[in-house]
Order: sequence, then C-alpha cells, then structure tokens
Amino acid sequence: MNVEHASARLIDGYASGGTDLAADEVWALEAHLEACRICRDRLSDAVTAGAPAVAALTEAVWSDLEQRIAATAPAPPRRLRARLSAWTTPAMTPWLAMVLAVTLLALLLDLTGRGSGSGSGFRFGSGSGQVSLMLLLAPVLPVCGVAASWSRGLDPAFELTSSTPRAGLQLVLRRTASVLAVVIPTLLTGGWATGLTAAQWLLPCLAFTAMTLALGGVIGVTRAAAVLVAAWAAVVVAPTLATSRTAVALGTDGLPVWGLLLALGAAVVIVRRGAYTAPGAHR
Repeated sequence: MNVEHASARLIDGYASGGTDLAADEVWALEAHLEACRICRDRLSDAVTAGAPAVAALTEAVWSDLEQRIAATAPAPPRRLRARLSAWTTPAMTPWLAMVLAVTLLALLLDLTGRGSGSGSGFRFGSGSGQVSLMLLLAPVLPVCGVAASWSRGLDPAFELTSSTPRAGLQLVLRRTASVLAVVIPTLLTGGWATGLTAAQWLLPCLAFTAMTLALGGVIGVTRAAAVLVAAWAAVVVAPTLATSRTAVALGTDGLPVWGLLLALGAAVVIVRRGAYTAPGAHR
C-alpha cells in the first residue's frame, strides 16, 4: 500500500516552529507523524540540521528524563474509568441516562396500549389507529447523546481535547460509538418486547446519527442535532400524534430511503473528515 508522506515544506516549517504553516496543516502533520516513523525521522533530521540548539536542548532533557523515569515506580494499571474517558465525556452520563429513561417510558406506554387494545403501540389523537412510541422516538434518541458528547458548552475539557492531533473524526466516531453502544441494545430490547422488527427502527436510528455527523461538519454537531430533531418533530411526530396513524417514513416502504440516507451521510462524513478538527464542529 502506498503511503503519502509529508512534504519537505511541511517538515522544514514544523521544525522551525510552525509559524509559517496554517493551523489545519499543523494538525494534519501532527496526526500523520503519530503513525509515520519515516516522517518522524525526517523531522528529527530537519531539527538537527536547522536548529542545533533545539536538538541539543531536547537531548539534554531526554537524558535527564531517562534517569528520573528509571528511578520512578511503574504506573498502576489504568482503571476502567480512565479507559472510558477516551470514549466518553462527563456530560454524556446524564444525557445517556435521560435517553434510557425516555426509552423505558416509551416502552411502558407501548406495552400499556398494547394490553388495552389491538395492535402494538399507544393510542393518540382522534384516530382509530395506534402508534408505537418506540418507533416514533428511536431515530432521534441517539442524536441527543451525540450532541452532548461533542458540545463545546458541555465538555469541560474542550480546549484541551480540541488541541490534540486526534481531536478530529476519530474522536467523533469514538464518542458516537459509545452512545450507540448504550442506546441500540436498549432499543433492541424494547423493539423485541413491542413486536417491532429491528430494521424498522435501526435503519432510521443509524441514518439520523450519520446525517447529524454529516451536517455537523458544516454547522456544528450540536446545531445539526437540534435542526434534525426539530425537523423530525414537525414533519413526522406532530402529524403522527395528531392523526394516530404511523407515518410512511416509519413503515417498511421507507426502509430503502433510510438506507440511502445512511449511505449518503456516511459518505459525507468520510469526504469532509477534516472538518471535525475545526472548533466550529463543537457548536
């Protein structure tokens, strides 16, 4: 597999302090240096040749650190909480708890409505049909957790996190995966209890999540989540509750459309993966 290495201009500019490089170039180079030993060696040679004083200072610091490290007791194994911190933020816990509570409430109402009449779901409005709250809420439930996991106002370590080379798409996907790992098993259990097929809620759920990330690369993940949840409430939830009829978008006929939206959202996220290193993605 061919690997594209950093240009000589980027290496020399970074070795001299990076003052002539754009911020996105610095972020991209630092992320590349983490995985490319060849470019790290090139950077070391550039520092030695172009800034011998810096190279001498670095060598002196490392020599002193090696002695201190050798005399220091090894660090204890990382605790589970420390491992989870790489995937979650403190603000995600109450949001995920809220999502689980809403899911359980929807399940309870669905089972109550199912026991009091035919079909699966709870009865609303003046119509004669029944609507599953699980099916109605499943597409937007993960979006709340994703917004909380990538919000500038809810992440106390935002400045520290956004300044690291891995603050881009990799971190976004990690936090999104942690949200889905909690929400999807809960929805799977609720869907099984109410008789819903997994495809009915899973495809819209994943499609909404992908579209949130895709739109988040343009206007910010939190704003994208708010826009999509508002659109879902106005276009699907309100008419469904008013007529007590399941919207076409929630039926089996709408599954190909959800699959297309999922693929489209994933493609946009991949194409615009560099957008998630910008501070605007936290809006």
